[in-house]
This record gives sequence, structure tokens and C-alpha cells, in this order.
Amino acid sequence: MPTVQTNDIATYYERRGDGPPIVFIHGALSDHTAADQQLEAFSDAYTAIAYDVRGHGKTTNPHNESYSIDRLAEDLHEFITALGLDCPVLCGVSMGGMIAQVYASRYPEQLSGLVLADTFTPAFVSRRDRIERTVLLNTLIGLVHPIGYDRAKAIMMWFGRKLEGGNTTSLRIEAFPDMETVAAVTALQAVMSFHSANIDFASITVPTLILYGEHESSVISRHVPTLAAEIPNTTVQEVPNAGHASPWDNPEFFNRAIRDFFAQTARSTR
Repeated sequence: MPTVQTNDIATYYERRGDGPPIVFIHGALSDHTAADQQLEAFSDAYTAIAYDVRGHGKTTNPHNESYSIDRLAEDLHEFITALGLDCPVLCGVSMGGMIAQVYASRYPEQLSGLVLADTFTPAFVSRRDRIERTVLLNTLIGLVHPIGYDRAKAIMMWFGRKLEGGNTTSLRIEAFPDMETVAAVTALQAVMSFHSANIDFASITVPTLILYGEHESSVISRHVPTLAAEIPNTTVQEVPNAGHASPWDNPEFFNRAIRDFFAQTARSTR
């Protein structure tokens, strides 16, 4: 089982292919398998890597300690350093996009590109945004904690499909791995605390691709204009026929958008 020591944890990862490195960062309540289609697609020309974030999959969270998105970004820094990756591209989805935002603002000179998919910014963009994000996350935490994550998953998937208007099919129980209830609650609490993260978007100088699903909920999609306006060098693309899990809903479009972005970035730096 391939692991590397990052801070106080042994981080599990999978690595395929050879070439410029691209690191895929999964969302809360998921694991490295969320990027299986991306590992397969990009291993032809890239070193494609997916890892389990602290407290997810095969990466433990010692003593079930609470953690922040900032802490997960530092774990990522240690992970990239331990593997000796030279200026990788980061592709973060949902919570992974939050981790990638923090990392890119702290270590922009150590990246060659950034992909932010289906994610939101720390700041609330409106009073409605504050209310809806807070209510949504408190509801999920309040659901998982008393009845257990395994029993809560079906309700969470039903609720997620309602938010997306029933237009997508990737939100299904089998898409989410087994997880201890305490680990699931801790992950949701980390997302809940993201609003306290301090990110200087102007410091993110690498080319950045912002992807979001056509049927993404407004809790996420309303942050796209903010990301596009505050990060200096951005490209925005809507993923058709996709919701919050756009890499699963429409992997062909998602992967092609990233490849086209890489090609465009390479041309602009010649």
C-alpha cells in the first residue's frame, strides 16, 4: 500500500503514468477513487496522482482530532514535498477545491496550474449565501451525528439530488466509501469552518481553470463570479449535464476541458 509520511499521518495515494505531475484532490466524504476516471485519462501523458485526504479512505486522522482546511493544505504541501513533485498542477473538487485555493495562495511559485471544480470561496458573497451555506452544513452535521453516517447517506443523496433538480445521476450511495461517523462529522465541520480561512486570491498567479456543473446548486455556483474576478488569470467553463460531482457526471467533458486548458496554457508560455 503506497503511503508517504505527511506531518503526523501516513497518506495513501495512487500514482499512474509518467510526465508533468497533476494531483487530484477529492471532496469531503469521498476518497482517491473519486478520481479514478481522471487517473486513467491523464496517465497517458502525465504523472497522475490521487491521494486520500486526512481522515478519508486509507489515510487516518490520529485520535479523530478536528482539523481545518488550512491544516489539509499543509498536509498537501508535505505530500508534494515528500514525493518530490516539481510544480504540479492541482485539481481540487468541492472540499478539494478549498484545499487547493489555500495551497495556491500560499505556494503559487510551486505550482504550474490550478483547476478548481465545484467549490466555493471562504467569504460569504451575500446574506443569503451565509444563511444557506450555514443551514445546509448544520443540517448535514445534525443528520449524520445522531443516526450515523451509514444510515444518513441515503438521505444525504436524496437531498443532494433535490438541490440539483433531479438532473444528475452521480449522487448515489455507492459513489461514497464507507466512513466512520466521527470521521464524516469532522470532515463536514472542516468545510463548515472554511469561512474563517484567509486567502489572498491576488497571490494566485498560475493559470486557473474554474469548472462547475450546469445543474450545480446555487450554494456553489454563486461563487464562480467571485473566483473568476479575484484570481488574476482564470478561465471559466460550465460542465453540461453535470451537478456538484461534475467529474463523475460528465467525465468526458471534464477531462477534455482540462486537456484543452493545459494546451492553451502551454501555448501562452512559449
